[in-house]
Amino acid sequence: MKKLVSILASVTLAASLAVAGEQFSMSDADRALYQEMLENNPADIFVEEGSEYFDELVTEEALAKFLGVTVDDLPKAVATFPRYIPQVDEVLGLDQVMQAVMHLNGHKPFKLKSPEMFAMLAYAKSLANDEPVAIDVNANKKMKESYRLGEKVFMTKRGGRGLSCNSCHAREVVGLILRTQPLPDLGDVNAGGTWPAYRMTKSSLRTLQRRFQGCMKNALLAVIPIGSREMVALEVYVTELARQKGKKIAIPGLKR
Repeated sequence: MKKLVSILASVTLAASLAVAGEQFSMSDADRALYQEMLENNPADIFVEEGSEYFDELVTEEALAKFLGVTVDDLPKAVATFPRYIPQVDEVLGLDQVMQAVMHLNGHKPFKLKSPEMFAMLAYAKSLANDEPVAIDVNANKKMKESYRLGEKVFMTKRGGRGLSCNSCHAREVVGLILRTQPLPDLGDVNAGGTWPAYRMTKSSLRTLQRRFQGCMKNALLAVIPIGSREMVALEVYVTELARQKGKKIAIPGLKR
């Protein structure tokens, strides 16, 4: 029965994509607004806000010390996230590391899903702007395990519709239109290097893991918590796709 439901879901998705592919992916008005926002990204305001939080609660010196690098080398280190953190023997996102540094600095850490953390993460990642995405999924056993877990999360079909991340991002469907948006190759669009980003449809700053949650919700999948091993692993997998394409960090991004 489950196999039949999965087959029907795949057929329904394919049919939807075929019909949607005949439509425009963006109205002329939306396209003009997007071009304007490329010059004046509203997320710049959030990045500035994040810089104030960062300078008060984290600081470049404390973050660099935690990562075992010099302040001058901090941008290159930021470009390697998510990465293995020996202090906790786990693979973490940059936001989780900043939580730890905030605690060490005597401050109450922001929640990972808070607007304050989103803003601070955008600023911290922007320190690595123009640096190549430098995640190393072969750095050690933990990174290899995280990459494999992320690939599993990306590929596994689940939920009542039997969908996976790959259902909308496999090579076979890239370029087709779903719900007025072209389905992208996540490596080509540099998903791993352009979030946090401003989402026009949400009028807010979002992180990559928060975007994953939105996709899961739209596909009627159980939503994986931000900061969980599975969610960090999914970010590892998607960031590696960007590295393989030779992409660079470009924060904040602008997304429809």
